[in-house]
Amino acid sequence: GVRMRMEGGEEMQSAAGLRCSWDIQPPAGTQAKWVRLNVGGTVFLTTRQTLCREQKSFLCRLCQGEELQSDRDETGAYLIDRDPTYFGPILNFLRHGKLVLDKDMAEEGVLEEAEFYNIGPLIRIIKDRLEEKDYTVTQVPPKHVYRVLQCQEEELTQMVSTMSDGWCFEQLVNIGSSYSYGNEDQTEFLCVVSKELYNSSNGLSSEPSHKAKV
Repeated sequence: GVRMRMEGGEEMQSAAGLRCSWDIQPPAGTQAKWVRLNVGGTVFLTTRQTLCREQKSFLCRLCQGEELQSDRDETGAYLIDRDPTYFGPILNFLRHGKLVLDKDMAEEGVLEEAEFYNIGPLIRIIKDRLEEKDYTVTQVPPKHVYRVLQCQEEELTQMVSTMSDGWCFEQLVNIGSSYSYGNEDQTEFLCVVSKELYNSSNGLSSEPSHKAKV
């Protein structure tokens, strides 16, 4: 009789302990529990641990039951009224920390979802990609402007050394003397210089690299 009471007491104690710990935080064993998400009619299966990689995200708060009372479908999956097309990259980012997109998938669509789910690191990665792509489209290739300067031999050194920023020396052409007699005639040169022009928002720029300029 004594032994049965002890067993009963242990059972009650363990059950009470489980309830208490669940109220405060999920037990360690449930951290890897599988979670079903119904995103716009498409079901995704993942773990609580994956969804909680980003502590401030909507998905972490959802599976922890914080302040969010989400409806569930008949299978018990959380219902989320968002486009499932872009949810795959979101979930994969939480799994391995990398942004992997199909060739035809628009970063803007993934960015919209990343902002909705409040996944800060992913938002920064996509915005950096978009800035880099925008720069590539609008800045490359640069246009080259050429100018030809005529000067005498004695002016040559000074002219080349005082060229304004952004102008590059290209070619020097000796056109000889204007006269065919006398030893004091100065040889004349044509100096070809060039400058790269970028279609940047802040006007003309001679820097070859956007990142270097920043």
